[in-house]
Amino acid sequence: MNSLRDINGDTVLHFGPFAFHLNQRLVVEGDQPLRLGGRALDILQVLVEHAGSVVSKDELIAQVWPRSVVEEINLRVHIAALRRAFRDGQNGHCYIVNIPQRGYSFVAPVRQAAAAASVAFENLQKPQHNLPARLTPVTGRDAVVGSLVRQLPVRRFMTLVGPCGIGKTTVAVRVAELLLQHYRDGVWRVDLAMIDDPAQVVDHLTSTLDLEVGADLDALGQWHALLVLDNCEHLLERCRTLVEALLIAAPRLSILATSREPLLAKGESVQLLPPLLVPKASALGSVAEVMGYSAVQLFVSCARARQQSFALREQDLKAIREICQHLDGLPLAIELAAAQIDALALVGLQAQLGNCFQLLTQGRRTAVPRHQTLKAALDWSYERLSPVEQIVLQRLAVFKSAFTLDAAMGVISCATLLPATLRHVMEGLALKSLLSREQVDGLTRYRFLNTTRRYALEKLEHSGALCTFEMRYATHIARAPKPSGRQVLLQLAE
Repeated sequence: MNSLRDINGDTVLHFGPFAFHLNQRLVVEGDQPLRLGGRALDILQVLVEHAGSVVSKDELIAQVWPRSVVEEINLRVHIAALRRAFRDGQNGHCYIVNIPQRGYSFVAPVRQAAAAASVAFENLQKPQHNLPARLTPVTGRDAVVGSLVRQLPVRRFMTLVGPCGIGKTTVAVRVAELLLQHYRDGVWRVDLAMIDDPAQVVDHLTSTLDLEVGADLDALGQWHALLVLDNCEHLLERCRTLVEALLIAAPRLSILATSREPLLAKGESVQLLPPLLVPKASALGSVAEVMGYSAVQLFVSCARARQQSFALREQDLKAIREICQHLDGLPLAIELAAAQIDALALVGLQAQLGNCFQLLTQGRRTAVPRHQTLKAALDWSYERLSPVEQIVLQRLAVFKSAFTLDAAMGVISCATLLPATLRHVMEGLALKSLLSREQVDGLTRYRFLNTTRRYALEKLEHSGALCTFEMRYATHIARAPKPSGRQVLLQLAE
C-alpha cells in the first residue's frame, strides 16, 4: 500500500506511463497531455492519494463536490472518463477498480518524484481553451450535443438557435469541451453579449484570442480550432460578414454560433434547440417514471442544490409536471423556479405560476444583466423589435393555443396592419424565436411559449388595448366553423 496522503503541490506522481503534475493539474503520457476535466482530476487526486485503499462513493462525492448535492451517476461518468484516458483494462494494465458495495480503489503502483526532476512540459502549458468552468452537469441535451459534435468538424459552420432561456450557451460550451481533443489549436469562446457596437466585434475577437491589436484575419490562416461565437443575435449583420471572412481565411477553422435567430450566412447549418422534455399527463404513474424526463431532472437537481433534503414524492408528480409545463421546459425558467423551493415549496410554486415573472426574479448575479432573469432576457429581445413587430407580438398574445396566419389576420389586422405586412412580421418573429412554427396536415400554424405569451399579454394590457383584441378574438372563435373531430383532439392535446 502506498503512503501518499501527505504529498504537496510540487510533487509529480508516476503510475505506468503516466505522470500526474499536481501543481499544474496536468496528466501526461510521455510528452502528450491527457484531456481531463477538472472534476475528473479532482477524483483522480483523491484516489491516487489513497492508492491501495478503498474510497467510498460518498466520500469521493463529498470531497469533489463539497458544496453541491449530486447524483452518483455524475461520479460514474468521470470514473469512466478516467478509465478511457488510461485505457483501463487493456494489455493487463488496471488503474481504477470498482469494489462492489464499497467504492473505488486506485490499484496501480504509484511513485513520487520532485517536480524539478520530472519531464519538462512548459510548452504543454499553453492554454488550449478559454471555456468557463462548468459547476453542474448538462441535463437532457445528449442527443443535440452528440449531433453537433459529429457534424461540426465536417460542416465547419453551425448556428445553434432557440429562444431566450433555452440553454444555447450551455450546450455550445459542452460541445466545445467534447471537441477539445479534435482541434490542434483548441477551442475558444467569444462572448458577444459583452458588446453592443458592431464596430467592436473584430477587436473583441482578436482580444479574446490574444492576437495583436489590428491583426488581420489571415493570421488565423493555419489555425485548426473551434471558435464559439456566443450570443450573436444583436449583431447579426456584422457576425455574418465576419463568419464568411473567417471561413475563407482559415480553411481548418470550425465555427459554432449561438443566436436567437439564424445568421443567414453562406454555408450555415442551423440546429434548433428544443425545450427540455416535460412529462405527459399519462406519465405520472411513479416518481421513477417522471424522473425520466429532463425538465424534471433539472428541477430536482437545482432544488437539491438549494435544499439538500428535497425529494420528489408520489403526491408531488402532478405539481412538478404543471410547473415544468407552464415554464415551457426552459432551463433558465426551471432553474429560477427551483431556486425558490426553500421559500415556497412545490405547492407554493404551483400557485404562483400565473405570476411567473414575479416568481422568477432570483437571478444569476454573475451573468450579464440580460441573462440574469427570464424577464430581463425577454425585455432585451422585445426592445430590439421594430414598433410594428412589438404591436403584432402584443396582439397575437390573445391566442390561447396554436393559430394560423388566416386566424391572425382575422383578429389583429387593421387598416395600418395589412395582411401582407402581417405575414412578413410573423415570419420575422418566428425567425427570432418569439413564435414557434409547425406544420400540421400541410397547414402552417404558429404558437407561443407560455412565458413569451404571458410577457406579450402584459405589454398588451399596459397599452390599453387588451379588452379590444380579446373581444375580437372571442368574435373570431364564435364565427369559426365547427371543428372536426381531429381538430377537437388537437385542441384538447394543447
